[in-house]
Amino acid sequence: MTRRALPRRPTIGLTALGLGAAQGGNLYHATTDETFAAAVDAAWDTGIRYFDTAPHYGLGLSERRLGTALRARPRDDFVISTKVGRMLVPSPQTAHLRDPEGFDVAATHRRQWDFSRDGVLRSLEASLTRTGLDRIDIVYLHDPDGHWRQAAAEAVPALTELRDQGVIGAVGVGMNQSAMLTRFVQEADIDLVMCAGRYTLLEQGALHDLLPAAQHSGVGVVIAGVYNSGLLATDRPPADATYNYRQAPAELIDRAHRIAEICEAHGVTLPAAALAFVRAHPAVVATVVGMRNQTEVLQTLQRAETAVPDVLWAALRATGLIEAPARG
Repeated sequence: MTRRALPRRPTIGLTALGLGAAQGGNLYHATTDETFAAAVDAAWDTGIRYFDTAPHYGLGLSERRLGTALRARPRDDFVISTKVGRMLVPSPQTAHLRDPEGFDVAATHRRQWDFSRDGVLRSLEASLTRTGLDRIDIVYLHDPDGHWRQAAAEAVPALTELRDQGVIGAVGVGMNQSAMLTRFVQEADIDLVMCAGRYTLLEQGALHDLLPAAQHSGVGVVIAGVYNSGLLATDRPPADATYNYRQAPAELIDRAHRIAEICEAHGVTLPAAALAFVRAHPAVVATVVGMRNQTEVLQTLQRAETAVPDVLWAALRATGLIEAPARG
């Protein structure tokens, strides 16, 4: 699988597909160590060399599992990213409960927002310990929505200093919105952004701010949430499909079905079209897809290799279901 270099950091190349490791942190339901390790093995065998995790995912479980799965592999052969901004604070008083933020793990820790310089450095050190790796290639600020001032004034400078010292390879910001990501692109010294859910086959809000700003500034864009947390993940969305990690509104389910009908008329499944659409934009350097097991890895690769005819995009534009051609 070919790699695409980050515009500002050409020494860092991301494979077109990256493995998102939230599922390795037991997102929604439990996964065994062996099952997730098999997913990483399958991803490696298919040529995937970019792996993304975060302390938030399973209160550190994702980082531990991903580090274990990658530790014996040649370190220069893969790129790993993690995130800062949510410190994990021991919480013995809740250890008998389950994590309240969607991960099927014991609530042994609580998350504490912290985008201070000290918090960033301590978080990164803890991530290195959990993964057992000698370095982290990309560090993202994780969902700084309500913390612009501290994130811009303390977290970004702390990470750029580490980057300039060669401790990390690149600085990024990951969010579920495009407006503040655009502000980071325009005002901060960052190398890439991870945009989750705001540039998909279902919605293209990032076309109006983030994507043109990133192209203008030479900042790479990684697209996550390509299936809008589940709504575009099946050929025909079920009535209980999720959108933004909650029950999808009926009108969005209907819209997804209308998109699926046009995709099927052109011999393409909804998930394959969703993946192809975001990967085609010239600002996009990689797409991260959550994969829990070997079957999901192979399914994702099959979708990624699906040939999607240009007439499909034309048909979706003609009905007003997408705003712009996939080629950007």
